[in-house]
Amino acid sequence: MDLSIVIPAFREEHKVAHDVEAAAAFLVEHGLAGEIIVVDDGSDDDTAGAASAARVPGEVPLRVIRYTPNRGKGFAVKTGMLATQGAYTLFADVGLCVPFENALRGLDLIRSGACDVAHGSRKLPDSVLVRKQHLYRRLLSWLFRKAAGLFMGIPGRLTDTQCGFKIYRGDVARELYRACRTEGFMFDIEVLLRALAKGYRVAEFPVEWRCDFDSRLHPAHDGAGVFGELRTIKRRLKDETVKPGE
Repeated sequence: MDLSIVIPAFREEHKVAHDVEAAAAFLVEHGLAGEIIVVDDGSDDDTAGAASAARVPGEVPLRVIRYTPNRGKGFAVKTGMLATQGAYTLFADVGLCVPFENALRGLDLIRSGACDVAHGSRKLPDSVLVRKQHLYRRLLSWLFRKAAGLFMGIPGRLTDTQCGFKIYRGDVARELYRACRTEGFMFDIEVLLRALAKGYRVAEFPVEWRCDFDSRLHPAHDGAGVFGELRTIKRRLKDETVKPGE
């Protein structure tokens, strides 16, 4: 199997079918043998039903994993990644913020041997922001990148740790997510630091990005919890003697 696509979802009954259908169309158009795994993170609406009802060609396996209660985005992505079988894995946020066609750039980087992990980035010169965040969210995001980068020791060459569009060698993804313990929004940073500590090569590629104003992360409201997660990650990795690479 070429590519496993993981879509974490929480209260997304009105959007998730579009993502599933777009993912399936991408696989078919590019002749990729793949699978789609939707993880319903304890939604109290019909997210799982909507995902299951998506119109997907018979040659594209679709699995919907649902559990309760809500555990957090990190737990959802981990659950999906550990269920994958693909030589490569991708996780993509709901809302089609990044068209699946953009995955070709990341796949080319990994297939060519340039890296083991390819992060989509909204901050590169060739990135295209079709619809930007509101000004206050852009300011908060900038502050977060600066503070988190310094606090966690993230190499400056990595410009966008939180973009919800990341591709991995399948074996690397399953190894990293098996070790990941962060269940909330900061799982990306734990996985990244584990990858660097293991010596895996991480590269970025530009994406076309459209802001989804219906985001589940609200920086002003969730800020304390986010930095609490970062403190926990830093302490945990220190205890495990995991240090970021350069």
